[in-house]
Amino acid sequence: MIEDPISMCPCGHLLPYSDCCQKVHLDQKQATSAEQLMRARYAAFVVGNINFLYASFHPATRRFQNKKHIEAWAKESKWMQLHILRSTVNVVEFEAHYLDSQLNLQIHHERSNFKEIQGIWYYVDGKLL
Repeated sequence: MIEDPISMCPCGHLLPYSDCCQKVHLDQKQATSAEQLMRARYAAFVVGNINFLYASFHPATRRFQNKKHIEAWAKESKWMQLHILRSTVNVVEFEAHYLDSQLNLQIHHERSNFKEIQGIWYYVDGKLL
């Protein structure tokens, strides 16, 4: 039986959301790598889980984040797909394709840095490419 594409995880894995990124959204410790956290963060933009996005920022950079700006970008954009271009232990380069509020295709190309602290992965920062 072919999986219904609507129930597939937005991160690009061929699993239902409930068996993939939702597990990380419910318990951040479920992300066992920087790439898995990156995928979960993308899926959080798709499903509008702003609290997870905020909580998954590294504690040293979290205070510089604005939940309202994150939420606005997540909601005004139609997230299309995620492409992981390169992934190492602490760095993930990706392209997130989305339609902006004027329905223009945009590609957010970023090299992101992650850090694990006591078994929990966090997004530290990223550089737009």
